[in-house]
Amino acid sequence: MPKVLIIDDNPAVALALEVLLSLHDIESVTATTPDIGLTLLSQQAIDLVIQDMNFSADTTSGEEGMELFRQIRQRCPDMPVILLTAWTHLDAAVGLIKAGAADYMGKPWNDQRLLTVVRNLIELGQANRALQRRLQRERQRKQALETQFNLCGLVWQDSATEKVLEIACQVARSDASVLITGPNGAGKERIAEIVQKNSSVKEGPFIVLNCGAIPADLIEAELFGAEAGAYTGAGKSREGKFEAADGGTLFLDEIGNLPLAGQVKLLRVLETGRFQRLGSNREKQVKVRIISATNADLPAMIRVGQFREDLYYRLNVIQLNLPALAERPEDILPLAQAFLDKDKQLDANAKAALLAHTWPGNVRELKNLMHRAQLLARGEQIGVGDLGLPAATALRLSSDAEPDKAAVESALLRAHGVIAQAASALGLSRQSLYRRMDRFGIARPGQE
Repeated sequence: MPKVLIIDDNPAVALALEVLLSLHDIESVTATTPDIGLTLLSQQAIDLVIQDMNFSADTTSGEEGMELFRQIRQRCPDMPVILLTAWTHLDAAVGLIKAGAADYMGKPWNDQRLLTVVRNLIELGQANRALQRRLQRERQRKQALETQFNLCGLVWQDSATEKVLEIACQVARSDASVLITGPNGAGKERIAEIVQKNSSVKEGPFIVLNCGAIPADLIEAELFGAEAGAYTGAGKSREGKFEAADGGTLFLDEIGNLPLAGQVKLLRVLETGRFQRLGSNREKQVKVRIISATNADLPAMIRVGQFREDLYYRLNVIQLNLPALAERPEDILPLAQAFLDKDKQLDANAKAALLAHTWPGNVRELKNLMHRAQLLARGEQIGVGDLGLPAATALRLSSDAEPDKAAVESALLRAHGVIAQAASALGLSRQSLYRRMDRFGIARPGQE
């Protein structure tokens, strides 16, 4: 149950407030002097303060109330405070509101208005505390990951990215094959590097082969090497990627593009650790950790005979699914700033535009866009015009000024029902969000 601290030297006023709050399931404690009020504030968990502006030593100026308010702000900077007085001084009210007072009401007060303000402030305070606790937990988890593991300078903030990193670091020291899935440009190779840097073979080589960039008739030579004369143009012997990766890690990017003939031979190496160079009868033995990545739907390829099911299960002992950048929006701004020189900053409109964009090219697109913006920006501030985003993004930005029902419901879902957080995401005040919820027939918290 929320608790309100009432600081007022008039017993009748304190009693009236206590009764009003208790009728609406709000607990209260009362102090008759500022000193007692400050003591209670330090001893109990208080959600909100309602304080008088004039006490026994001064009946009209409000100086005692101003001093009490200043002390409350010093001790509890985030504590919401409602000021009550029978002597309403407009200049003092404006000054205290600017100093952080939540509201300023004259006596006698309107019960319904007071209750509405109290409820809203308590709810906002609880939401802010919940948000701060969540952010603190996220900071602690992030710091733990950065302290315990080598994350190769990865910049991230979104919980979806954190989940991938936690699993990647957890399985890194095993010998299990890892399959990283996700769209092009999402950062799959960086995740592979993190797995390698935290593995038992981190001192060994990290060899990368893009299976989609090698012609089908050369893939075997790339993987296993070739003797001189093994094929046209092979003037001398050369080692393949497996030999180069011996004692370390081989990262097979775009594994879905590997031809079926190459899949068969890759499967044998994974099963035995042995292979032959092209054009040789002599077997070689290697010990290699395999990490592969793809943007393809391998199960669908298996169903149509384009990918071997037995190879899939060999590669997919551990699967890491890296979401698209649009699905981890909290990464967008930290990444964008990291791609800029330290003397360049994004203005508010540019940040809004980046968050509104759908990022079909993922992190790679963001990196290129930031490099372009840095070259075009005339000053230290980067604006929307420097970004060169498509017209569709500008259209979404303009429509965001008046969110529809779907946008409101989506924001509430992402914020787990926290009104203050959802309102901030939509660029609205809490009351504006409430009005739209009422208009769209969306139940307020506690009304379901």
